[in-house]
Amino acid sequence: MTRDRHLRLVAARGGSAARAYAGPMEPQAVDADRELEPLHDPGPAAPPSLRTVALGALGDESLVELASTGDARALECLYRRHAPFALNLAARIAGRASDIEDIVHDSFLRAFDALGRLKRGAAFRPWLGSIVVNAVRSSLRRERLRRVLGFGGQPVELDCIASAEASPAVRAELAQIYALLQTLPADDRIAWTLRYVEGYDLEGAASLVGCSLATIKRRILRAERYIDGHFVGRTTLLRRDGSVTP
Repeated sequence: MTRDRHLRLVAARGGSAARAYAGPMEPQAVDADRELEPLHDPGPAAPPSLRTVALGALGDESLVELASTGDARALECLYRRHAPFALNLAARIAGRASDIEDIVHDSFLRAFDALGRLKRGAAFRPWLGSIVVNAVRSSLRRERLRRVLGFGGQPVELDCIASAEASPAVRAELAQIYALLQTLPADDRIAWTLRYVEGYDLEGAASLVGCSLATIKRRILRAERYIDGHFVGRTTLLRRDGSVTP
């Protein structure tokens, strides 16, 4: 397989009968139906123009500015807005839902503790994504070590990956793909998943994992070759031309 014939998990995109992936996971720690209260007076540290604005209407840059002053409601709004993204990112890299919420919650705590180092509040989501990716990487490395030492690893949980419309054949293919991913080094697995499951371009994937373009390309290529060489049978999900199987 050459570089210009990349594998793609085309069924991860919506609008097809062959759609493979589940919809967004929702965080369970916060009541998503509760309306956020207007911000009447967050204190003298907040800009006057923000004091009477409903938090839910604010952009990330303004929320980060408020959250940096210790405003708990701004922190909550950031969590509610970005938790589904973080949960799905972690679950699709790890291939499971168990312990993912703990990983995501810890990632949010790390992000909130370091808000003062975030230069652009509008970049909160990709910055959070990089923290989540690093946390999942650590989890995958521990899991791979347990597997190497013979202690076993956590099984793939298809229910958190496959959509309700996925056929048994598609679910079986996803199970085999994720079983192969489990045997890869964490960095290669993450790079491949970001590129072909999450749909990031090379620059975006490199930014999330904190490496150069050359490095992300090498990692993806190693994973491509491994999956292409070890997948058993004919797959409808992995295509070389980017098209959806009818």
